Amino acid sequence: MGACSSTPIGPAASEGAASPAGGTGGNAPAPAPVAAASPVQPAITGEQPPAAPREFRAAWVSTVANIDWPSRSNLPPARQQAEAIAILDRAKSLQLNAIVLQVRPSADAIYPSKLEPWSEFLTGQQGKAPEPAWDPLAFWISQAHLRGLELHAWFNPYRARHSAARTPNAREHIANTKPQVVRQYGKFLWMDPGEEAAAQQTLDVILDVVRRYDIDGVHIDDYFYPYPIEAPGANGGEAALDAPSNGSKPELDFPDNPPFLRYLQGGGTLDRANWRRQNVNQLIEAIYSGIRKEKAWVRFGISPFGIGRPDRRPPGIQGFSQYDKLYADAELWLQNGWLDYLAPQLYWPIAQPPQAFPVLLDYWLGQNKRGRHIWPGLYTSRIDDSAKSFAPEEIVQQVDLMRSRGNVNGHIHFSIAALMQNRKGVADQLKSTRYLGPALIPASPWLGSEAPPAPSVSVKRHASGLALMLGNATRATHLAIWARYGEEWRFNVVPANRSEVVLTDDNGVPARSVVVSAVDRLGNESPRVSAAL
Repeated sequence: MGACSSTPIGPAASEGAASPAGGTGGNAPAPAPVAAASPVQPAITGEQPPAAPREFRAAWVSTVANIDWPSRSNLPPARQQAEAIAILDRAKSLQLNAIVLQVRPSADAIYPSKLEPWSEFLTGQQGKAPEPAWDPLAFWISQAHLRGLELHAWFNPYRARHSAARTPNAREHIANTKPQVVRQYGKFLWMDPGEEAAAQQTLDVILDVVRRYDIDGVHIDDYFYPYPIEAPGANGGEAALDAPSNGSKPELDFPDNPPFLRYLQGGGTLDRANWRRQNVNQLIEAIYSGIRKEKAWVRFGISPFGIGRPDRRPPGIQGFSQYDKLYADAELWLQNGWLDYLAPQLYWPIAQPPQAFPVLLDYWLGQNKRGRHIWPGLYTSRIDDSAKSFAPEEIVQQVDLMRSRGNVNGHIHFSIAALMQNRKGVADQLKSTRYLGPALIPASPWLGSEAPPAPSVSVKRHASGLALMLGNATRATHLAIWARYGEEWRFNVVPANRSEVVLTDDNGVPARSVVVSAVDRLGNESPRVSAAL
């Protein structure tokens, strides 16, 4: 993300990954029977199971600079599909339930668009379509949903060219079609947030994807105005994380005189800093209201830099000010309810006092007066071989710390590469000690709270387990299944389009009864239905 760097290492193929299908979506082979879920500790007993576990467990998949996917540009589509499936299979095996996929790295697209050119990080040359033709976003969505995973489309709101770009901007890129709204800033090109046409471009791109694709969420990152660079250097803004005081070195100011002067000449009274924040605020509000008008169930999430505005910080917290430097007033967005989840990038360790993870977490919880979801970003990719490397236990303990707060019910890993590579065993630790079974995504009642109808369910003995015949999953995306093995309840989640599910025996012991409910796109759960042999 904004203050993160990660070595671009492609995902390792997982064993037994489904063969990719061609076309825009593709169908993987029929899912295997559902194994008996690992027991959630302590053992759950009783005549009826408890409420379904809920937690948003996601990972960012970066396409910019080929950090996560595809492993390099211009791979054959079949190889790109195989890598996507490997990522989705790993996410499913780790009991994650969502992927946040970067679909717009730099005013470009990893899907066919009439508004912006194909990304060079996909095809090797900006504006060049894949050969043979396919739709990567449609493929990711269909394959994610097949595995019961949500797919959130991640857009960079203002970046027009990344320093890692190597090919010329395509004729249809905004730097060529509307050069008057694009600024050079160091090694980057940037869409000027003060230019109405630039903001409209981002809004049009996002709503186009909302209309055309079956995404579950829209997600934007921390790149509003660019991270400052030293004047006259051009080294980028990643230093904000590792040198969060931002030092006292002179900074190259963002070159937005033309729109600011027009604003003043038109009677505007804000100073430049507040005018810049207003520009960003207007886009945030427009995105949220635009999504609501198109598809009310699509959630909007933002992942800002993790340190709040200076005048509200807890004692002892120091560091880079996104409020003053990126002109991002995340506290206002929470206050006004212009988002459905906030994923502040809490990329520091628990025991680092100037940016202490628990103190920053509690800060954002305190700003959340409208009760939106707070799903922090975790710097899992900091588990590496650098001097500042995290131990895997840091991430595990951060998960524990979040779970100790009653009003935190999710998190996002940056990025999937660390989990694909199982750096220093972090994926194994999470799976074996913290992600012991699947979880439903928390509900978003402010978007709608009507429960879907209850499903129909009947059971019969199958050669390898208990077969469930399911029906009437109207408006549902998932089925939540509690199965009773002896006296112990085990939990599982399957996509709602499954008409039959086989719960395999556990060491020869079959499930003897089930409790099933339907769950819709907003996490609303139907009445439960019970069945037994």
